[in-house]
Amino acid sequence: MEGWIGTGKVRGREVDDTVEITIDGLTTQAKYYKPLAYEFFRKEWSARPAWGDYVVEITMEHVGDAPWMDLDNLAKALLDAIKGYLFHDDSQVARLLVERHEGERERIMIRVFPRR
Repeated sequence: MEGWIGTGKVRGREVDDTVEITIDGLTTQAKYYKPLAYEFFRKEWSARPAWGDYVVEITMEHVGDAPWMDLDNLAKALLDAIKGYLFHDDSQVARLLVERHEGERERIMIRVFPRR
């Protein structure tokens, strides 16, 4: 799967062994993202979870001042949402990078790939 799938706030694609997910919009409520991602994976995603160690990179892009959001809470909500779809358990995450920076639009980007 090379092209993006999904038509709502959540879109995803797989390029080689990397899965990229984007979630449009920002809110200070990290728990908001979990059901969005969960619904996307349940309805749109056909790949099966795998075993092994994974790297997960989460980037929050904002416009203007950064929202008052704890990045650790955001990471936990998103890891909970993608487990069972990209990997079996979040104990498989061997490296986790969570960052925020100013961008062109407000969104969350998630990249997941096997640890090499």
